[in-house]
Amino acid sequence: MHFQSFEEIISYAVEKEKEAAQFYRDMSRQEPYAGAKKTFEEFAREEQKHQALLEDLGSNREKLAEYTFEWIPDLKRSDYMVDIEYREDMGYADILRLAMKREEKSLSLYNELVARADREDLITLFKMLSQEEAKHKLALETLYDDYMAPLGD
Repeated sequence: MHFQSFEEIISYAVEKEKEAAQFYRDMSRQEPYAGAKKTFEEFAREEQKHQALLEDLGSNREKLAEYTFEWIPDLKRSDYMVDIEYREDMGYADILRLAMKREEKSLSLYNELVARADREDLITLFKMLSQEEAKHKLALETLYDDYMAPLGD
């Protein structure tokens, strides 16, 4: 994957955030349980916030300097799961697995772009996006652990 400009990268990332928001909106619509529905709606809103943040960065690079970085632990739960494809009849646990793998792949993409970047502003941007994806991955892995614990997993 090769980008010609900072703006192209922002545009690509915005599209990915739109896709993710739509995924979570779709999951919330099909989820019969209120708690799970609310969780997916919240993730959709988070992805929309990321989209807005990225769109703002596209027009105002100085905003990138204001971003606060923090350490996000990695439970590595999704690292030991196989990829699964979406099916309309998926249960909650499978939807969480699918969502974890999606966030894991996004995190991996942005980490790879950090390693390839040769400009400080791009490195900072990719680190920011990595952190945002890591937050989602952690939240999903925690939800999964909480859901599976009573089942002995």
